Amino acid sequence: MKPMSDAFQDDDVLRPDDTAPFGAADVSGPMSVADAEKSILEATKGGTNLDTLIGRLVIDQGLATADEVKHCLTISRTAEDSSGQSLAQLLVDKSYVTSRQIARLRELIEAERSGQKITGYKILGKLGSGAMATVYKAKQISLDRMVAIKKLPEKYSQNPQFIERFFAEGRAAASLNHPNIVQAFDVGNEGDLYYFVMEYVEGRTVHDDIAKHKRYSEAEAINIVIQVAEALEHAHSRGLIHRDVKPKNIMITKEGVVKLADMGLARAISDKEAAEAEAGRAFGTPYYISPEQIRGEKDIGPPADIYSLGATLYHMVTGSVPYEGKNPSAVMHKHLKSELVPPDHVNPKLSAGISEVIEMMMAKRVKDRYANCTDLLVDLRALKRGEPPPIAHKDVLPETELASLAAAEAAAAIAEIPQDESKRKAGRSGWTDHLTWPPFLILVVLLIISLAMNIIRLA
Repeated sequence: MKPMSDAFQDDDVLRPDDTAPFGAADVSGPMSVADAEKSILEATKGGTNLDTLIGRLVIDQGLATADEVKHCLTISRTAEDSSGQSLAQLLVDKSYVTSRQIARLRELIEAERSGQKITGYKILGKLGSGAMATVYKAKQISLDRMVAIKKLPEKYSQNPQFIERFFAEGRAAASLNHPNIVQAFDVGNEGDLYYFVMEYVEGRTVHDDIAKHKRYSEAEAINIVIQVAEALEHAHSRGLIHRDVKPKNIMITKEGVVKLADMGLARAISDKEAAEAEAGRAFGTPYYISPEQIRGEKDIGPPADIYSLGATLYHMVTGSVPYEGKNPSAVMHKHLKSELVPPDHVNPKLSAGISEVIEMMMAKRVKDRYANCTDLLVDLRALKRGEPPPIAHKDVLPETELASLAAAEAAAAIAEIPQDESKRKAGRSGWTDHLTWPPFLILVVLLIISLAMNIIRLA
C-alpha cells in the first residue's frame, strides 16, 4: 500500500458558513477591539487611515449606517467627549456594531488584500481554507452576483503538478450542468495567482449535520442520497468519476437542495494517461474510499463513487463511519479485508431494506455492487416509497437457495391441485398420472429461469 497522499487531507473541503460571515470561524478566541485594530493595521501595512478604512468597511458590509459612522467620527474628533477613542471602539460603545464584528473585519481586509488582483471580482470575505486551497466569497461585478473563488496557495503556484490538478478541477466541474452539482463559472490566473470561480452555495454540509445531530433519520438520509446519486449519474454519463464522495463534499442549501461539491479528484473515466500516471497511488479519503482506489487500480469507474456514497450513507444513518482505525492505513486495510457490520445492527431502528442497499453499495468486489447509479436509484426510490429494494433484495439469498425455494413453492402449488377422479379411475399409467400440464410447465419455467440466472452470475 502506498503512503497517504495529499488527497487524504480531510480538511481540504471548503464551504460557506452562513452563521459566521467574513470567516468568523477562523478567528481564534475573543479578540479585543484594540487587538482587531492592530491586526487591521498590520493587514494593510499601515498604509491607510485606520478610521477611514474601518468606516468604509462597516458601511459596505451593512454593519452600521453612514449616519451612525458619521456620528461616531464626529465624537472621535472631540477629545473631551471621546477621550481619544477610536472609531471602532466608539461604534462598539454606541452598540452600532459588536466587538466580534470588528474582529471579523480583520479577516475581510486580509481577504481583500490577498484577492485584489482578481480582475472583475470584489472580495467580500474568507469562507474557509484547507490543505489545497483557500475559498473567498466575492461579488462578480459584471453580473452583480455572489460567487465563491477558490485560490491555489502561493506555495503551490510554482508547482506544475498542483497547477494542472487545480485547473483540472475547474474543467471537470465546468463540463457538468446539473442542479445537484456546484456549478463552475471560470478558471484562470493573473501572474502567480491561480483561481477557480464557482457557484456560491449558502448552507451547510452533511458533515455539519452529523456533527450536530449524530445521525439522520432514514427518510432524510434517503432523500439526500437520491439527489447525490442523481448528480453522480449525470457526472458518470459525461465520463467523469468524482473519487472523493464524502459528507464534507455534500452541501445542503437553505432551501433543502443538495449540491455535490469539490471536483478536485475528479477524472475522466477514459483518461488512460492519467490512470497510468496514478497507478499504485491511493486517492480519496480513508473513511469513505473504495477498495479499488486503495489498491491504486487503473480502471476506476462509477462503482467506486457508489462505494463512497454507500460509506457516506452508512455514516449518515448510524452516526458512525463504516470502519475505524488508529491511522489511515488501518482504516484502509479494513476496507479491503474486514467484514462490514450491517448498519441495522448498529442502528436497530433502520429497515432491512436500507441495510440491503448499503451493503450492496459497499460490496468489496466491484461486480457485487450496483453497476451504475441508474440501478442504485431504482432501489433508493423504492425505499422512499416504503417498498423493498428490488435489486438489492434479490441478492440477499444465494441463487441456489432461491432456486430451491422456487421449486418448493411450485411443488406445493402442484400438491394443492385436486386430481381428476375420472382419469385416476380409468387406470391411466405413466408420469402424466401425477402431474397436470400447467403446474408442470410452471416448474420447468422456474427451473430454467434459475439456471439462466446462475449462468449470468458466473459470466
